[in-house]
Amino acid sequence: MVYLPGGTFTMGSNSAEGYPADGEGPARTVRVDPFRISAYAVTNAQFKAFADETGYVTEAERFGWSFVFHLFVPESAKLLADPAPSATPWWFAVNGACWFRPEGPGTGIADRMDHPVVHVSWHDAAAYCRWTGQRLPTEAEWEYAARGGLEGRTYPWGDLLKPEGAHRCNIWQGKFPVKNNAADGYAGTAPVDAYAPNGYSLYNMVGNVWEWCADWFSPAYHASTGRANPRFARPTGVRSMRGGSYLCHRSYCNRYRVAARSSNTPDSSTGNCGFRVAESLK
Repeated sequence: MVYLPGGTFTMGSNSAEGYPADGEGPARTVRVDPFRISAYAVTNAQFKAFADETGYVTEAERFGWSFVFHLFVPESAKLLADPAPSATPWWFAVNGACWFRPEGPGTGIADRMDHPVVHVSWHDAAAYCRWTGQRLPTEAEWEYAARGGLEGRTYPWGDLLKPEGAHRCNIWQGKFPVKNNAADGYAGTAPVDAYAPNGYSLYNMVGNVWEWCADWFSPAYHASTGRANPRFARPTGVRSMRGGSYLCHRSYCNRYRVAARSSNTPDSSTGNCGFRVAESLK
């Protein structure tokens, strides 16, 4: 866990790169109290320890399926998969896919114990937090942490996506959704400590996997929350996610920016969503 002193920062963005429908702006000054946040997303190893000790069964396990990106679905699993959603045909509802079978039956995590756990719903993440005595970060805490002390920058390291040609995050390179040339080193998830950390020594705050936050999601977030420790607490049916994932690409989902926001229903799980934990100071 990394201690962050809190303070004021500019949250949100007025950039033309943003998605107004997501409620990324207007940019405004907010304050967060000191808190701690994990340097990394929760790993498969950590989640396995939780499941082994408590016997916890994730929602994907109970439902019997989860969403897997089409390029990762084994041919045998495609025969068991339900039709992909028409709006996002690159997702397959794969029977048997879950956190320890990321691509469905016959797949595993033995060689990915240091990768972020995926196929976890918001409810699953909250259950893990109850076990550890921690919590999910608020959107404001998450963005404050992701910025790493930089003011008004696009990414956790600055405004250039690849400073001096170096990859700083795990996102899609190529033609989405049919060809990923994996120039950053990874087609799917990367280890949680891949790439250089930001100014607060936090890893993979953008790219790799989406991260659940504590807030309910609303496009009116910036217009309806206060300036001190903002949190959207009114139920809307969907929870906030931050950071983008290995599937994000400028042509489709340019949400690997620190101000970008997205959401999903709290019982949903996919192969590109995980979480990290936070702690309030006593």
